[in-house]
Amino acid sequence: MNWTAVATIYRAEMARFWRTFLQSFISPVLSTSLYFVVFGSAIGSRIQEVDGIDYGAFIVPGLIMLSVITQSISNASFGIYFPKFIGNIYEILSAPINFLEVVAGFVGAAATKSLFIGVVILCTASLFVDLSIQHPVAMVAFLLLTCLSFSLMGFIIGIWAGNFEQLQLVPLLVVTPLVFLGGSFYSISMLPPVWQTITLFNPVVYLVSGFRWAFFGQADVPVLLSLCAIGGFTLACMGVIWWIFKTGWRIRA
Repeated sequence: MNWTAVATIYRAEMARFWRTFLQSFISPVLSTSLYFVVFGSAIGSRIQEVDGIDYGAFIVPGLIMLSVITQSISNASFGIYFPKFIGNIYEILSAPINFLEVVAGFVGAAATKSLFIGVVILCTASLFVDLSIQHPVAMVAFLLLTCLSFSLMGFIIGIWAGNFEQLQLVPLLVVTPLVFLGGSFYSISMLPPVWQTITLFNPVVYLVSGFRWAFFGQADVPVLLSLCAIGGFTLACMGVIWWIFKTGWRIRA
């Protein structure tokens, strides 16, 4: 592993993040505050508790997952698409580095940025509600795996995208609806039986459920199944990226 190459790509991507640090910091704080005003106050006044958990605290894992997933995809997709757009991708491909080192640099930076956003949202949420994390190690594991897996997905989207509009196509039309319908702001046990079954086909359900279990010790689906789901998704994304670099699809044309 050429760690110098990995560090170079990583530092270049992080430098772009630090140039917009204030924007990157304020945006999640404001959006989290608005979610608490809308969901925590308006809906929370009608729904006091969910499964014995205060509703304001109940939505925190979902809020973190929503932001982490969207930020991971956005950062990784733009990170690899921009070199394609300006033509620098050919310099990277011609350098004596393999695809693992390229992916480690871009995806590592994207995952770091989304992890930062997740921590900021967690700290912001603690100002509104009392939070207790029953399984901190599991919480960190789910957070890291989510940042990594969806950064890998964003990397694939960035390679696939042919213009800037397509960068937002999958996050807006596919990922965001799946997150909102994946139990981020409610328990799927509150749904009718038929819809509970349908919801189980939503992969985001397993992420939110496992992450919420790390906080409160309660989950809509078994925790081991959640870990298998996120692990399988990560491996699938790595397999797709390996195929892309092997065939040169969308990066050598």
